[in-house]
Amino acid sequence: MRAPEASMAQRGFFERDPVFRLTRIVGRVLLYGLLIVMSLWFLAPLFWMFMSSFMPLDQVGVFPVQWIPRVWMPENFTEALKFWNFGTTFRNTMLITVVSIIGDIGSCTIVAYGFARFRFPFRDTLFLILLATLMLPFAVRLIPVYAAYEAIGWIDTFYPLIVPAFFGNAFYIFICRQFFLGIPQDLLDAAKIDGASEVRIFTQVMIPLAKPAIVVIAILSFQNSWNDFLGPLIYLKDPDLHTLAVGLYKFTSLPGQGGIYNQQMAASTMMVLPVLIVFFLFQKQFIQGANISGLKG
Repeated sequence: MRAPEASMAQRGFFERDPVFRLTRIVGRVLLYGLLIVMSLWFLAPLFWMFMSSFMPLDQVGVFPVQWIPRVWMPENFTEALKFWNFGTTFRNTMLITVVSIIGDIGSCTIVAYGFARFRFPFRDTLFLILLATLMLPFAVRLIPVYAAYEAIGWIDTFYPLIVPAFFGNAFYIFICRQFFLGIPQDLLDAAKIDGASEVRIFTQVMIPLAKPAIVVIAILSFQNSWNDFLGPLIYLKDPDLHTLAVGLYKFTSLPGQGGIYNQQMAASTMMVLPVLIVFFLFQKQFIQGANISGLKG
């Protein structure tokens, strides 16, 4: 009996063994049970926030925690909108987010293509230096970067939140580079034989193939810009320039609003929903792109 046939026969024997089958079933039940518990653990705060946005004030923040509204109050959302400058902050956040996504995708794909396909002196060293910048926390760069922006008159403008996206992000570059390295070289050689230039290869061959990685970058960039709080809080002083995160913080700090948790939860829900919608719409592409970018290289 050959080795593959012996292996299949041995596998069939174990699958027919009652103890083996029971062990496998118990293992799967425990695994799925653990995954369900972990999922509920992470979803519980989000579910409570959503339900609290419909609760009367005297039902929020009590112990034991109440999960279902005693009386449904959708007017919490309209009341929150009266004090929260939602329209202006939403417009500002959308502007910053959309432009940042465009900048991140454009700059990171170009830089990643250079690191993946071109050979030049100190290429690997420069890439390691680029990755090393991921170890620098925002707080370390805060003072010198703020001083630089203040010197060129960018404080109280959107430029500090938008322009850096057009100069690349180390993590996004890493994702794209890993994906580009997984594209067969024969495909690029065939394009060169057909007379395609590097620009045409990049725009018509690499970019269409890199859609999964680009989706990952777009989602991460969207989440980063949409949820950014510290950057807008530091650089934007004019209330008309505030983003949703800063506007939500100012809303909770208004006189008389500090303890109105149901309206605060309603405002938080309005801010979180776009992020959840984007992720659920593109979760398949996000997971696919993340898996491919992480495996290839």
